[in-house]
Amino acid sequence: MTNIQNPDFEIIIESPGRINLIGEHVDYSGGHVLPAAIDKKITLRFKNNNTNSCFIVSKNFKKQFEINLDNLLRSDTEWHNYILGVIFHINVLKPNSVKGFDCEIESNLPLGSGISSSAALECGVAKGLNELFDIGLTDIEMITLSKDAEHTFVGTKCGIMDQFAVVKGKKDHLLLLNCETLDHELIKADFGDYKITLLNTNVSHNLASSEYNVRRDECNTALEAIQKKYPEYTLLAQVRPKVIREFEKILPKKIYNRALYVTKENRRTLKAVKALKENDLARFGELLYKSHRGLTNLFEVSCKELDFLVDFTQDLDYVIGSRMMGGGFGGCTINLVHKDYFDSFIEDAKAAYQEKFDLDLTPIKVAISDGTRKV
Repeated sequence: MTNIQNPDFEIIIESPGRINLIGEHVDYSGGHVLPAAIDKKITLRFKNNNTNSCFIVSKNFKKQFEINLDNLLRSDTEWHNYILGVIFHINVLKPNSVKGFDCEIESNLPLGSGISSSAALECGVAKGLNELFDIGLTDIEMITLSKDAEHTFVGTKCGIMDQFAVVKGKKDHLLLLNCETLDHELIKADFGDYKITLLNTNVSHNLASSEYNVRRDECNTALEAIQKKYPEYTLLAQVRPKVIREFEKILPKKIYNRALYVTKENRRTLKAVKALKENDLARFGELLYKSHRGLTNLFEVSCKELDFLVDFTQDLDYVIGSRMMGGGFGGCTINLVHKDYFDSFIEDAKAAYQEKFDLDLTPIKVAISDGTRKV
Protein backbone atom coordinates (compact mmCIF):
# COMPACT_ATOMS: atom_id res chain seq x y z
CA MET A 1 0.00 0.00 0.00
CA THR A 2 1.31 3.37 -0.99
CA ASN A 3 1.05 6.08 1.65
CA ILE A 4 0.09 9.65 0.93
CA GLN A 5 3.49 11.29 0.87
CA ASN A 6 2.69 14.94 0.17
CA PRO A 7 0.73 16.70 2.91
CA ASP A 8 0.14 19.82 0.80
CA PHE A 9 -3.48 19.21 -0.09
CA GLU A 10 -5.06 21.34 -2.80
CA ILE A 11 -8.70 21.15 -1.72
CA ILE A 12 -10.19 20.98 1.79
CA ILE A 13 -13.90 20.20 2.23
CA GLU A 14 -16.04 20.32 5.36
CA SER A 15 -19.12 18.10 5.14
CA PRO A 16 -21.60 18.18 8.05
CA GLY A 17 -23.86 15.66 9.67
CA ARG A 18 -27.55 16.41 9.87
CA ILE A 19 -30.42 16.34 12.31
CA ASN A 20 -34.06 15.91 11.39
CA LEU A 21 -36.60 17.70 13.55
CA ILE A 22 -39.60 15.81 12.15
CA GLY A 23 -40.59 13.87 9.04
CA GLU A 24 -38.84 10.55 9.75
CA HIS A 25 -38.93 7.67 7.27
CA VAL A 26 -41.12 9.56 4.80
CA ASP A 27 -38.55 10.84 2.31
CA TYR A 28 -38.57 7.66 0.23
CA SER A 29 -42.38 7.88 0.12
CA GLY A 30 -42.31 11.43 -1.26
CA GLY A 31 -43.18 13.19 1.98
CA HIS A 32 -42.12 16.43 3.65
CA VAL A 33 -39.15 16.50 6.03
CA LEU A 34 -37.53 19.14 8.25
CA PRO A 35 -33.78 18.51 8.53
CA ALA A 36 -30.78 20.80 9.10
CA ALA A 37 -27.02 20.55 8.74
CA ILE A 38 -25.05 20.69 12.01
CA ASP A 39 -21.66 21.84 13.22
CA LYS A 40 -20.32 18.30 13.65
CA LYS A 41 -18.57 17.37 10.41
CA ILE A 42 -16.16 15.34 8.32
CA THR A 43 -13.09 17.13 6.97
CA LEU A 44 -11.70 15.79 3.69
CA ARG A 45 -8.40 16.88 2.13
CA PHE A 46 -7.77 16.15 -1.55
CA LYS A 47 -4.77 16.28 -3.88
CA ASN A 48 -4.37 15.28 -7.52
CA ASN A 49 -1.63 12.61 -7.65
CA ASN A 50 -1.31 12.33 -11.47
CA THR A 51 -1.76 8.55 -11.45
CA ASN A 52 -4.70 6.23 -12.17
CA SER A 53 -5.06 5.23 -8.53
CA CYS A 54 -6.65 6.82 -5.50
CA PHE A 55 -5.16 6.57 -2.02
CA ILE A 56 -7.62 7.06 0.84
CA VAL A 57 -6.58 7.46 4.49
CA SER A 58 -9.01 7.51 7.42
CA LYS A 59 -7.38 9.22 10.39
CA ASN A 60 -10.16 7.99 12.70
CA PHE A 61 -9.93 4.34 11.70
CA LYS A 62 -6.14 4.58 11.21
CA LYS A 63 -6.75 2.66 7.98
CA GLN A 64 -6.00 3.27 4.33
CA PHE A 65 -6.91 1.68 1.04
CA GLU A 66 -6.17 2.05 -2.65
CA ILE A 67 -8.65 2.36 -5.52
CA ASN A 68 -7.80 1.39 -9.08
CA LEU A 69 -9.93 3.61 -11.32
CA ASP A 70 -9.94 0.92 -14.01
CA ASN A 71 -11.54 -1.57 -11.62
CA LEU A 72 -14.27 0.06 -9.49
CA LEU A 73 -15.79 -2.86 -7.61
CA ARG A 74 -17.67 -3.08 -4.32
CA SER A 75 -15.51 -3.72 -1.28
CA ASP A 76 -16.07 -6.09 1.62
CA THR A 77 -15.27 -3.14 3.90
CA GLU A 78 -18.42 -1.04 4.22
CA TRP A 79 -16.91 2.43 4.58
CA HIS A 80 -14.89 1.95 1.39
CA ASN A 81 -18.14 1.61 -0.57
CA TYR A 82 -19.35 5.12 0.19
CA ILE A 83 -16.29 6.45 -1.62
CA LEU A 84 -16.21 3.85 -4.38
CA GLY A 85 -19.90 4.42 -5.11
CA VAL A 86 -19.49 8.18 -5.42
CA ILE A 87 -16.56 7.83 -7.84
CA PHE A 88 -18.52 5.29 -9.88
CA HIS A 89 -21.62 7.49 -10.16
CA ILE A 90 -19.62 10.63 -10.97
CA ASN A 91 -18.12 8.71 -13.87
CA VAL A 92 -21.59 7.61 -14.97
CA LEU A 93 -22.63 11.28 -15.21
CA LYS A 94 -19.28 12.61 -16.43
CA PRO A 95 -17.26 9.76 -17.93
CA ASN A 96 -13.54 9.69 -17.08
CA SER A 97 -13.77 12.93 -15.13
CA VAL A 98 -12.22 11.48 -11.96
CA LYS A 99 -8.45 11.01 -12.10
CA GLY A 100 -6.04 9.69 -9.50
CA PHE A 101 -6.11 11.52 -6.17
CA ASP A 102 -5.02 11.33 -2.56
CA CYS A 103 -7.61 11.90 0.17
CA GLU A 104 -7.30 12.18 3.93
CA ILE A 105 -10.50 11.91 5.98
CA GLU A 106 -11.02 13.06 9.56
CA SER A 107 -14.35 13.13 11.38
CA ASN A 108 -15.90 14.34 14.62
CA LEU A 109 -19.27 12.79 13.72
CA PRO A 110 -20.20 9.95 16.09
CA LEU A 111 -20.74 6.84 13.94
CA GLY A 112 -24.03 4.99 14.30
CA SER A 113 -25.73 7.86 16.10
CA GLY A 114 -28.27 8.66 13.40
CA ILE A 115 -26.76 11.99 12.29
CA SER A 116 -25.87 10.66 8.87
CA SER A 117 -22.12 10.30 8.79
CA SER A 118 -22.68 8.26 5.61
CA ALA A 119 -24.26 11.14 3.67
CA ALA A 120 -21.61 13.52 5.02
CA LEU A 121 -18.89 11.26 3.63
CA GLU A 122 -20.60 10.73 0.27
CA CYS A 123 -21.36 14.38 -0.30
CA GLY A 124 -17.92 15.45 0.95
CA VAL A 125 -16.24 13.14 -1.55
CA ALA A 126 -18.52 14.34 -4.36
CA LYS A 127 -17.87 18.00 -3.52
CA GLY A 128 -14.13 17.49 -3.20
CA LEU A 129 -13.74 15.67 -6.50
CA ASN A 130 -15.96 18.21 -8.21
CA GLU A 131 -13.68 20.99 -6.99
CA LEU A 132 -10.40 19.12 -7.54
CA PHE A 133 -11.11 18.15 -11.15
CA ASP A 134 -13.45 21.03 -12.06
CA ILE A 135 -16.13 18.54 -13.11
CA GLY A 136 -19.02 21.00 -13.12
CA LEU A 137 -21.55 19.03 -11.08
CA THR A 138 -24.56 20.91 -9.73
CA ASP A 139 -25.68 20.58 -6.12
CA ILE A 140 -28.64 18.43 -7.20
CA GLU A 141 -26.35 16.15 -9.19
CA MET A 142 -24.05 15.72 -6.18
CA ILE A 143 -27.04 15.02 -3.94
CA THR A 144 -28.53 12.47 -6.33
CA LEU A 145 -25.33 10.61 -7.15
CA SER A 146 -24.48 10.38 -3.45
CA LYS A 147 -27.87 8.82 -2.79
CA ASP A 148 -27.36 6.46 -5.75
CA ALA A 149 -23.98 5.43 -4.34
CA GLU A 150 -25.66 4.37 -1.11
CA HIS A 151 -28.24 2.37 -3.03
CA THR A 152 -25.86 0.53 -5.34
CA PHE A 153 -22.56 0.19 -3.50
CA VAL A 154 -23.67 0.22 0.16
CA GLY A 155 -27.05 -1.45 -0.31
CA THR A 156 -29.24 0.92 1.74
CA LYS A 157 -32.26 2.17 -0.21
CA CYS A 158 -32.25 5.57 1.47
CA GLY A 159 -34.35 8.53 0.45
CA ILE A 160 -32.86 11.86 -0.50
CA MET A 161 -33.26 13.80 2.76
CA ASP A 162 -29.83 13.17 4.27
CA GLN A 163 -27.82 14.13 1.22
CA PHE A 164 -30.03 17.15 0.53
CA ALA A 165 -29.61 18.49 4.07
CA VAL A 166 -25.86 17.86 4.04
CA VAL A 167 -25.36 19.80 0.80
CA LYS A 168 -28.06 22.49 1.07
CA GLY A 169 -28.01 23.22 4.80
CA LYS A 170 -27.79 26.84 5.94
CA LYS A 171 -26.67 28.21 9.29
CA ASP A 172 -29.55 28.89 11.72
CA HIS A 173 -32.13 27.49 9.32
CA LEU A 174 -34.14 24.31 8.91
CA LEU A 175 -34.99 22.96 5.46
CA LEU A 176 -38.60 22.16 4.71
CA LEU A 177 -38.08 19.74 1.84
CA ASN A 178 -40.74 18.23 -0.41
CA CYS A 179 -39.08 14.93 -1.28
CA GLU A 180 -41.36 14.43 -4.28
CA THR A 181 -40.47 17.66 -6.08
CA LEU A 182 -37.27 18.69 -4.22
CA ASP A 183 -38.83 22.11 -3.67
CA HIS A 184 -37.52 23.48 -0.40
CA GLU A 185 -38.02 26.41 1.92
CA LEU A 186 -35.63 27.79 4.52
CA ILE A 187 -37.31 28.00 7.93
CA LYS A 188 -35.68 30.13 10.63
CA ALA A 189 -34.57 27.85 13.45
CA ASP A 190 -35.82 29.98 16.32
CA PHE A 191 -36.49 27.91 19.42
CA GLY A 192 -36.36 30.80 21.86
CA ASP A 193 -35.00 29.69 25.23
CA TYR A 194 -34.87 26.04 24.15
CA LYS A 195 -31.77 24.27 22.90
CA ILE A 196 -31.42 21.19 20.74
CA THR A 197 -29.56 18.31 22.31
CA LEU A 198 -29.13 14.74 21.14
CA LEU A 199 -28.92 11.83 23.52
CA ASN A 200 -26.97 8.96 21.99
CA THR A 201 -28.14 5.60 23.32
CA ASN A 202 -24.82 4.02 22.31
CA VAL A 203 -26.90 1.09 21.14
CA SER A 204 -25.70 -0.33 17.84
CA HIS A 205 -28.38 0.05 15.21
CA ASN A 206 -27.08 -2.64 12.86
CA LEU A 207 -30.69 -3.56 12.13
CA ALA A 208 -31.30 -0.12 10.73
CA SER A 209 -29.90 -0.79 7.23
CA SER A 210 -31.68 -4.10 6.66
CA GLU A 211 -34.94 -3.04 8.32
CA TYR A 212 -34.80 0.28 6.47
CA ASN A 213 -35.01 -1.64 3.21
CA VAL A 214 -37.82 -3.78 4.63
CA ARG A 215 -39.82 -0.70 5.61
CA ARG A 216 -39.37 0.75 2.15
CA ASP A 217 -40.64 -2.49 0.61
CA GLU A 218 -43.62 -2.49 2.99
CA CYS A 219 -44.51 1.06 1.98
CA ASN A 220 -44.30 0.07 -1.69
CA THR A 221 -46.60 -2.89 -1.01
CA ALA A 222 -49.18 -0.57 0.56
CA LEU A 223 -48.96 1.87 -2.34
CA GLU A 224 -49.39 -0.88 -4.96
CA ALA A 225 -52.57 -2.07 -3.23
CA ILE A 226 -53.96 1.47 -3.00
CA GLN A 227 -53.14 2.19 -6.66
CA LYS A 228 -55.45 -0.61 -7.80
CA LYS A 229 -58.37 1.51 -6.62
CA TYR A 230 -56.74 4.95 -6.81
CA PRO A 231 -54.22 4.91 -9.67
CA GLU A 232 -53.75 8.68 -9.43
CA TYR A 233 -51.49 8.25 -6.41
CA THR A 234 -47.84 7.79 -7.38
CA LEU A 235 -46.30 8.14 -3.91
CA LEU A 236 -47.54 6.92 -0.54
CA ALA A 237 -47.20 10.30 1.18
CA GLN A 238 -49.72 11.75 -1.30
CA VAL A 239 -52.46 9.46 -0.02
CA ARG A 240 -54.86 11.09 2.43
CA PRO A 241 -55.47 9.39 5.82
CA LYS A 242 -59.15 8.98 4.90
CA VAL A 243 -58.15 6.89 1.87
CA ILE A 244 -55.65 4.83 3.85
CA ARG A 245 -58.39 3.91 6.35
CA GLU A 246 -60.46 2.39 3.54
CA PHE A 247 -57.82 -0.35 3.36
CA GLU A 248 -57.76 -1.24 7.07
CA LYS A 249 -59.59 -4.54 6.50
CA ILE A 250 -57.86 -5.23 3.17
CA LEU A 251 -54.17 -4.77 3.91
CA PRO A 252 -52.26 -6.92 6.40
CA LYS A 253 -52.17 -5.02 9.70
CA LYS A 254 -48.43 -4.38 9.49
CA ILE A 255 -48.66 -2.95 5.96
CA TYR A 256 -51.68 -0.84 6.91
CA ASN A 257 -49.83 0.57 9.93
CA ARG A 258 -46.84 1.55 7.79
CA ALA A 259 -49.08 3.43 5.35
CA LEU A 260 -51.02 5.15 8.14
CA TYR A 261 -47.78 6.29 9.76
CA VAL A 262 -46.43 7.78 6.52
CA THR A 263 -49.52 9.82 5.75
CA LYS A 264 -49.79 11.06 9.35
CA GLU A 265 -46.10 11.94 9.63
CA ASN A 266 -46.18 13.85 6.38
CA ARG A 267 -49.00 16.00 7.70
CA ARG A 268 -47.34 16.36 11.10
CA THR A 269 -44.30 17.89 9.41
CA LEU A 270 -46.39 20.58 7.74
CA LYS A 271 -48.21 21.26 11.03
CA ALA A 272 -44.85 21.53 12.80
CA VAL A 273 -43.62 24.15 10.33
CA LYS A 274 -46.83 26.12 10.82
CA ALA A 275 -46.31 25.97 14.60
CA LEU A 276 -42.73 27.24 14.23
CA LYS A 277 -43.80 30.11 12.02
CA GLU A 278 -46.42 31.05 14.61
CA ASN A 279 -43.86 30.70 17.43
CA ASP A 280 -46.01 28.00 19.03
CA LEU A 281 -43.20 25.92 20.52
CA ALA A 282 -45.54 23.94 22.77
CA ARG A 283 -47.46 22.71 19.72
CA PHE A 284 -44.21 21.99 17.90
CA GLY A 285 -42.97 19.87 20.81
CA GLU A 286 -46.28 18.02 21.03
CA LEU A 287 -45.89 17.02 17.38
CA LEU A 288 -42.41 15.62 18.10
CA TYR A 289 -43.90 13.34 20.75
CA LYS A 290 -46.64 12.22 18.36
CA SER A 291 -43.99 11.48 15.75
CA HIS A 292 -42.17 9.23 18.20
CA ARG A 293 -45.35 7.35 19.11
CA GLY A 294 -45.97 6.74 15.41
CA LEU A 295 -42.42 5.49 14.89
CA THR A 296 -42.81 3.16 17.88
CA ASN A 297 -46.33 1.81 17.40
CA LEU A 298 -47.04 2.03 13.67
CA PHE A 299 -43.66 1.99 11.94
CA GLU A 300 -41.90 -0.14 14.60
CA VAL A 301 -38.38 1.22 14.23
CA SER A 302 -37.75 2.28 17.82
CA CYS A 303 -36.24 0.22 20.63
CA LYS A 304 -36.59 0.07 24.40
CA GLU A 305 -33.64 2.40 24.98
CA LEU A 306 -35.03 5.12 22.70
CA ASP A 307 -38.52 4.74 24.17
CA PHE A 308 -37.13 5.03 27.69
CA LEU A 309 -35.35 8.30 26.91
CA VAL A 310 -38.42 9.84 25.27
CA ASP A 311 -40.66 8.70 28.14
CA PHE A 312 -38.13 10.13 30.61
CA THR A 313 -38.77 13.63 29.23
CA GLN A 314 -42.57 13.48 29.18
CA ASP A 315 -43.14 14.88 32.68
CA LEU A 316 -40.30 17.41 32.59
CA ASP A 317 -41.70 20.91 32.21
CA TYR A 318 -38.42 22.16 30.79
CA VAL A 319 -38.43 19.68 27.88
CA ILE A 320 -41.05 20.60 25.28
CA GLY A 321 -40.40 17.84 22.75
CA SER A 322 -38.50 14.62 22.21
CA ARG A 323 -38.42 11.76 19.73
CA MET A 324 -36.13 9.18 18.20
CA MET A 325 -34.22 10.41 15.15
CA GLY A 326 -32.74 8.55 12.22
CA GLY A 327 -33.09 4.98 10.97
CA GLY A 328 -34.00 3.59 14.37
CA PHE A 329 -33.14 0.53 16.50
CA GLY A 330 -30.63 2.69 18.37
CA GLY A 331 -28.93 5.98 17.72
CA CYS A 332 -30.19 9.24 19.21
CA THR A 333 -33.19 11.02 20.56
CA ILE A 334 -33.55 14.68 19.68
CA ASN A 335 -34.75 16.92 22.50
CA LEU A 336 -35.76 20.55 22.96
CA VAL A 337 -34.56 21.53 26.44
CA HIS A 338 -34.82 24.88 28.23
CA LYS A 339 -31.38 26.48 28.46
CA ASP A 340 -31.62 26.99 32.23
CA TYR A 341 -32.01 23.24 32.83
CA PHE A 342 -29.72 22.00 30.10
CA ASP A 343 -26.88 20.67 32.27
CA SER A 344 -29.11 19.17 34.94
CA PHE A 345 -31.21 17.47 32.26
CA ILE A 346 -28.16 15.76 30.83
CA GLU A 347 -26.95 14.65 34.27
CA ASP A 348 -30.37 13.28 35.25
CA ALA A 349 -30.88 11.51 31.92
CA LYS A 350 -27.43 9.88 32.12
CA ALA A 351 -28.08 8.68 35.68
CA ALA A 352 -31.51 7.26 34.86
CA TYR A 353 -30.24 5.55 31.71
CA GLN A 354 -27.27 4.04 33.53
CA GLU A 355 -29.55 2.69 36.26
CA LYS A 356 -32.03 1.23 33.76
CA PHE A 357 -29.70 -0.31 31.19
CA ASP A 358 -26.23 -0.24 32.75
CA LEU A 359 -25.10 1.72 29.70
CA ASP A 360 -23.44 5.09 29.26
CA LEU A 361 -25.44 7.82 27.58
CA THR A 362 -23.60 10.33 25.41
CA PRO A 363 -25.02 13.83 25.00
CA ILE A 364 -24.26 15.56 21.70
CA LYS A 365 -24.67 19.32 21.68
CA VAL A 366 -25.32 20.58 18.18
CA ALA A 367 -25.70 23.92 16.44
CA ILE A 368 -27.36 24.36 13.07
CA SER A 369 -24.73 25.11 10.48
CA ASP A 370 -23.97 25.42 6.78
CA GLY A 371 -23.88 22.54 4.32
CA THR A 372 -20.92 20.98 2.54
CA ARG A 373 -18.39 23.63 1.61
CA LYS A 374 -14.88 24.21 0.36
CA VAL A 375 -12.68 25.70 3.07
